[in-house]
Amino acid sequence: MPHPVGADPRPLTGEPLALDLLNTRWIDAEGPRDLLESPDGLAIWLGSPPVREQTGPLAPAADRATLDRLRETRTALEALASAAAPDEPGATGATAALNAVLAHGRIRRALGADGLPESVVEVDDPAWGPAWYAADNWLKLVADRPDRIRPCANDACVLHFYDVSKNGTRRWCSMAGCGNRAKAQRHYARRTHAGG
Repeated sequence: MPHPVGADPRPLTGEPLALDLLNTRWIDAEGPRDLLESPDGLAIWLGSPPVREQTGPLAPAADRATLDRLRETRTALEALASAAAPDEPGATGATAALNAVLAHGRIRRALGADGLPESVVEVDDPAWGPAWYAADNWLKLVADRPDRIRPCANDACVLHFYDVSKNGTRRWCSMAGCGNRAKAQRHYARRTHAGG
């Protein structure tokens, strides 16, 4: 059932941009979902806070070119996020694919009119803007704390998150969703085992 343009149907939002892109695919009661299956879904994603904050003036139209570039980037990020090590076969191809995305943009450093340094992102085509920003965000996440990029511990969930908890023990994409389901299953198992 299609959602109206503007209503973000995803169960997990607010993650860093690279993971927000990964989380455009999810599974719910209706089955597998993909926000990037159409330009309408792309318009929803482009309007979300993580994207608007990052892309700013480089936000492109929700067209087929932007959609294709984002899907390509998401595929590379999915392989990198699921790789156990950066040098395993799937990760090597994904690294090359992510580097190909990054090759479509650059950060130009300059001294601003106010005398302060500034960084300006330039992409060779506006349709590469969101994909480039997501790839760049991945670099920042792996440079900072790669061990904090995690999949949800629910085997039936495909969402990812960046663990910002103090002790780094977050396991679920959401305590309200997957975390509560796991607690309920453990409780049911204990009651069933105790009663049997």
